[in-house]
Amino acid sequence: MPTINANGIEIYYEEAGAADAPVILLVMGLGTQMIAWPDDLIQGLVAKGFRVIHYDNRDVGLSQRMDGAPAGSLVWAMLASRFGLPVKTAYSLTDMAKDGVALLDALGISRAHIVGASMGGMIVQLMAAHHPDKVHSMTSIMSSSGKPGLPGPRADIRKRLMAPRPSNPTREEAVRLGAEALESISFADPARPPSAYAEMAARAFDRGYYPVGMKRQLLAIVADGSRVDRLKSIKVPTLVVHGGADPLVPKEGSEDIARHIAGARLEIIDDMAHDLPPSQVGRMTDLIASHAASVR
Repeated sequence: MPTINANGIEIYYEEAGAADAPVILLVMGLGTQMIAWPDDLIQGLVAKGFRVIHYDNRDVGLSQRMDGAPAGSLVWAMLASRFGLPVKTAYSLTDMAKDGVALLDALGISRAHIVGASMGGMIVQLMAAHHPDKVHSMTSIMSSSGKPGLPGPRADIRKRLMAPRPSNPTREEAVRLGAEALESISFADPARPPSAYAEMAARAFDRGYYPVGMKRQLLAIVADGSRVDRLKSIKVPTLVVHGGADPLVPKEGSEDIARHIAGARLEIIDDMAHDLPPSQVGRMTDLIASHAASVR
């Protein structure tokens, strides 16, 4: 397996495209494996002349699991964050941003165009804020600034997120719940086969089912709080993309990101929720590639 030691942990990654082409680094979101990046998007970026690298974040997929690290109460963490108290976590989003930077260093890549989805968008924001010398451009997709007061998940989505789950589900149970969760936050795209949610959930389960890692990542998000001041320090060319129908992280999150980064370009895609729907992959590929090409 293509794993490499970076920032003191083992990171699983894959790449496509010419070795001497400009690099696009893809960073996926909360509890989500790198296989969630559509193959058509990756191959589309390669066809446009880029070397595309994507990887599993720590605690998910085939990258190193933080076995034995604390995974505290999410409710207490949210209360502590609301009152400005410190939130105890196994690691921070800043640590996860360092993972991405260290992966580039380990691969001998001096700078890259960085693209993050959801929590991955938060991670690339921190990469751009703290490691601008490693970044040509940034694209943040369906993410948020973390500013207090921004709209949260739709009521039915929030209820689903807080519902208890089996502590040791069978494969069938885990795949069913995973498929239902994916469908609830995705755009009802007629180009997506009805079986797509179950197929992705099954693939993720078989590749690396590890729900406690998602809990630790979520605690890292809560602990990170508002990134507004850090966003204001970002100078790299920035593209911000969000789905107009996102029920999990409403578009106001990306509107606030764009508001605080000088010169940021905001794109709202009406036919997109908290996903990368098949009918929008071509558009997304063009947006990412044209943004990167404009500063390369």
